[in-house]
Amino acid sequence: MTVGELTGLELVVARREPVATGVVVLTLCRPGGGDLPDWSPGAHVDLELAAGLVRPYSLCGDPAERTALELAVQLEPDGRGGSRHVHEHLVPGAGVRVRGPRNNFPLVTAQRYLFIAGGIGITPIRPMVAAADAAGADWRLVYGGRSRASMAFADALREKYGDRVSLHSQDETGLLDLAGLLDRPSGGLVYCCGPAALIDAVQQGCQAWPAGSLHVERFTPSAEVGGVEGTVEVELVLSGRTVTVPPGTSILAAVEGAGVQVLSSCREGTCGTCETAVLDGVPEHRDSLLTEADRAAGDTMLICVSRSRTPRLVLEL
Repeated sequence: MTVGELTGLELVVARREPVATGVVVLTLCRPGGGDLPDWSPGAHVDLELAAGLVRPYSLCGDPAERTALELAVQLEPDGRGGSRHVHEHLVPGAGVRVRGPRNNFPLVTAQRYLFIAGGIGITPIRPMVAAADAAGADWRLVYGGRSRASMAFADALREKYGDRVSLHSQDETGLLDLAGLLDRPSGGLVYCCGPAALIDAVQQGCQAWPAGSLHVERFTPSAEVGGVEGTVEVELVLSGRTVTVPPGTSILAAVEGAGVQVLSSCREGTCGTCETAVLDGVPEHRDSLLTEADRAAGDTMLICVSRSRTPRLVLEL
């Protein structure tokens, strides 16, 4: 990752619309109009909301719409402050600095898809459904939420796509029947986004599916990140520095403390913003994003949570 990647766009909130209980959709544009960067289904952007407050949000609009970016934000009253800032301050006319888009959850071309969304996890799934439908693929969306009122885009999706969309509110029908959905491989791909419990259950249900069938995106870590132990020497080849990372400090924090800028956002190992190339050494992966193949390759790591299995790491920073 280079310092040049730290640049972003100054955008304004052109529209703000409530689409479910506690969920607003923001439409962001250039202040003077004009095209925005290309993106594909599954992509997200980072919003710089305040000093030190950066949060990733999935894009949920139409990639063909070049002059606007659309994202949905659910208010989390007990969260870390990002969604609260969005709901309180990002009103029409407000400015916001945006980084990206980046895509760690790309839609792989296939003939058949099963999309499973829970709650605000519908945001990256919505443009995937549109892309699959436009490509003539055989697809189905199963979308669950705590209540119908909390499920963003639910009515619009059902109206547009009919019976291909199954809506399940927990207060009316209970939890999704994942065992029935996943009891046997369908020959297609499964895409899932939503709460950690949903993703864990889908992963369990897909154990008999062929490798590579399941694609997930998490908004929260899959497991509590343990304490950072052991001292690690980290060489930053692009900066010409070597940083000592003591116990109790993340690699990201140590690198930032040394004055080296690093693109970061969630700091929980879920968004991929701080993914960094590993040139030497063996990372100890503690993130919730990289695939098993990525982990086995060992050539990148998320430095906000991951550590090292060797006393020294060489990073492309």
